Amino acid sequence: MDKKEAKLRIEKLKKEINRHRYLYHVLDKQEISDAALDSLKHELDQLERKFPEFIAPDSPTQRVGGKPLAEFKKIQHKLPMLSLNDVFLFTEMQDWENRNKKLLPKEIKLDYYAELKMDGLAITLVYKQGIFWKGATRGNGKVGEDVTENLKTIEAIPLQVNLADLPSSLQKKAEEELEVRGEVFMKKTDFDKLNEIQKENEQPEFANPRNAAAGSIRQLDSKITASRKLNFMAYGLVTDLGQKTHQEAHEILQKLGFRAGTKLNQYCPDLSAVEQYHNEVSKKRNSLPFWIDGVVVNINDQKTFERLGVVGKAPRGAIAYKYPAEQATTVVEDIQVQVGRTGALTPVAHLRPVRVAGSTVARATLHNEDEIKRLDVRIGDTVIIQKAGDIIPEVVKALSKLRTGQEKKFNMPVQCPICGSKVVRRKGEVAHYCSNKNCFAVQKEKIYHFVSKKAFDIEGLGPKIIDQLLENNLIKDVSDIFGLNTSDLEPLERFAEKSAANIIEAVEKAKKISLARFIYALGIRHVGEETAIDLANHFRTIGRLQKASFDDLNRIYEIGEVVARSISDFFQDKHSLQLLARLLDQGIKIKEPEVRKKTEASGKTFVITGTLPSLSREEAKTKIREAGGKAASSLSLNTDFLVAGDNPGSKYEKAKKLGVKIISEKELLNLLK
Repeated sequence: MDKKEAKLRIEKLKKEINRHRYLYHVLDKQEISDAALDSLKHELDQLERKFPEFIAPDSPTQRVGGKPLAEFKKIQHKLPMLSLNDVFLFTEMQDWENRNKKLLPKEIKLDYYAELKMDGLAITLVYKQGIFWKGATRGNGKVGEDVTENLKTIEAIPLQVNLADLPSSLQKKAEEELEVRGEVFMKKTDFDKLNEIQKENEQPEFANPRNAAAGSIRQLDSKITASRKLNFMAYGLVTDLGQKTHQEAHEILQKLGFRAGTKLNQYCPDLSAVEQYHNEVSKKRNSLPFWIDGVVVNINDQKTFERLGVVGKAPRGAIAYKYPAEQATTVVEDIQVQVGRTGALTPVAHLRPVRVAGSTVARATLHNEDEIKRLDVRIGDTVIIQKAGDIIPEVVKALSKLRTGQEKKFNMPVQCPICGSKVVRRKGEVAHYCSNKNCFAVQKEKIYHFVSKKAFDIEGLGPKIIDQLLENNLIKDVSDIFGLNTSDLEPLERFAEKSAANIIEAVEKAKKISLARFIYALGIRHVGEETAIDLANHFRTIGRLQKASFDDLNRIYEIGEVVARSISDFFQDKHSLQLLARLLDQGIKIKEPEVRKKTEASGKTFVITGTLPSLSREEAKTKIREAGGKAASSLSLNTDFLVAGDNPGSKYEKAKKLGVKIISEKELLNLLK
């Protein structure tokens, strides 16, 4: 930026900042967030530092002059640590309630328990004989890291729980094993002190309290963790201690000796009360001694909560009602188009790098042409960006009053930027697509998907190597992968003889694959992992699936009309059929589910708990699916059987309460015959 441009930009910024000051302090109005306004001020300050000759008295900047561990061991959670779906608007909360009501009998009235959503790190605590025994991070939800020694340093976590206030019948159960879940967090004052220490020691400062808490918990030396002044808030009682509502669970947690937010949380008889609580918390959010990023809303009745079960990796009966994400301002330096696996063109804003919610953002999705028109975003615009759910950067507003006249409107290309083919917009859809199914960008994304973990899972064959193979014309589509040899790979950059041999070995090993993973690997639009399993169990062979008509597919309970049409179109496309033939010619061996007669397991839902004598959980789930049953991860009133092994955990008691039949592995195998 030269002096002329800097002077113009400084004047524009001064005028805009002063306008917002007037709106806020005089008219009591606010068009943009405090964070966005601060970002504009920061840009002005940086420009004036670089060009001090343009600093004027009226500028807004002039108002004020033990023994460390070798590694962490893995711990498998007895009950998955689920995540929550996020919403930001009350209308989305109403949609959530309506979805749940459709799954429940009309006579059930929903009430709620709302609690603060701490901005920290989720952990689970296990007590035996009332003494703290093990503690672990969430990890991937199924397996976490053992951080027991570090959690012991947190004074808010009791090393011994108070069981005396429990009824005698429950004391014995709690002594056997008690599991509690909650959030490790850091108070604002402690976070500020920690960053001061980091700065004094010339070490990087932590971007946000969540990162500080996570980094502190994962220290191999517990003395470092102890120095970080971490805190803890309990939010979940996994063990059944007679709680009939979520509110009762929090009250029991407090009696046991945990901080459970009972004075901060609130029972809400309906959604309007939830909204009122959400608004009240928002008003006092900044005055709280710790950071929160929203409110967690739970269906209060425990049986109703369990009855709703789980969708994906989140319980249906709870949701995170979050506050608007942190915002900042920056400049759109360019808008470029990316081509995805389905051929969809996505416009992406390339931004002047800016920090938002603790990380530097240089790109943000603009979704589609309609969204660009709605926002009226132009190349060169100053825009407000935010992280939706504090994760995905997106543009939320263009500040048109900062325009100089040099900004350029963006138009969707009429030709694919990768292959030059015609770009089309399908009827009823907002996305634009490359019309060339063999487009290089589409093929590349398809190959990435094909070798991914849930598909062929070819170890060592990542995006960088695939890019090299494509650039050197060693592969054109996924079938070519199985024709590679070590002499093809060894000349490539950073390839040694051993690594080339390892990849070829992994490719050869991957030739044997289950039908479900094969279907998923094909990348059929709308067909995810679970749908692929449903198709494999229904059709049993790739040949039968290939011959299935649209009506055949649409009749399957789990598959809707849109998905059925997508699958039907895929198998009627000549390029898809040619690809299938090439894959089979390369020696792909598809393991087809065993053809079984109707069993007692057909159409039944099973949940597995504890350690089975001879089968792993995945093996048991596979056998259930092959027999026409469904393998679920959580108990509900729709569960037919709980398969219990050693150390079954809380699901065993829940199954008794719900009236779910409990069977052994031996009984399961008899059902599957």
